[in-house]
Amino acid sequence: MVKLTGGTFLIGTEDSDANKGDQEGPIRVVNVESFYIDPTLVTNQQFLEFIKDTNYLTDAERYGWSFVFYNLLSVETAKSVTQRPADTPWWRVVEGADWAHPEGPDSSIQDRLNHPAVHISWNDAIAYCTWSGKRLLTEAEWEYAARGGLVQKRYPWGDELTPNGKHLCNIWQGDFPIENTQDDGYNSTCPVDAFPSNDFGIFSMVRNTWEWCDNFFDHSTDTSITQEHQPRAIRGGSYLCHESYCNRYRVTARSYNTPDSSSGNMGFRCARNT
Repeated sequence: MVKLTGGTFLIGTEDSDANKGDQEGPIRVVNVESFYIDPTLVTNQQFLEFIKDTNYLTDAERYGWSFVFYNLLSVETAKSVTQRPADTPWWRVVEGADWAHPEGPDSSIQDRLNHPAVHISWNDAIAYCTWSGKRLLTEAEWEYAARGGLVQKRYPWGDELTPNGKHLCNIWQGDFPIENTQDDGYNSTCPVDAFPSNDFGIFSMVRNTWEWCDNFFDHSTDTSITQEHQPRAIRGGSYLCHESYCNRYRVTARSYNTPDSSSGNMGFRCARNT
């Protein structure tokens, strides 16, 4: 793990392209204590070791299905799909999709052991953390780490998405959700260290997969919802993010999901107290 010395930094943004309702701002001063952070997302290999040791069943396995992006499905799996969300029709409800079968029963992680584990719920991430003696990051820790010591920059490397035309993260290029030109080299997940680290030595703090954080998304939580079902914050965006739909590959961007939700672009990384 990488040890980060704590300190004070400016969190949040007031940029005009911040997503309304995501509560990214205002910019404010936050202090974080020193902590350790995994330099990469938790990989399939690491999650496999956890499963072998504990026989844990993920939420996707218990429910029997998870969400998969439509153009990643095999022809045979696509034929069997009958459900899709009305507001995000590019997702498919795929029976048998889980961390070990990212695109459904006829897929495997054997050639993706250094890719991030996906179809991971917040509950699953907590179980892994408990097993490994670690924990999830707070949002403040996540943004502190993502910034890599830079002050109020959009990305972990600066303000320009592709400096000198170079891709530094795994996001969607082209016409979302119709065509991904894969100019960055990837259509789905990529190895956790495929792109350069930031100045803290931490890889892929934006894109590839979303990362669960420990926080509730909205601290003024809905009292009509039990705490175990309150939405949790997620950070970093994923390989499906595109400026036309989801520009949440910025270091200040945030979103949420319910603790038992999973999909083919949901992963996590761990932290530990010093």
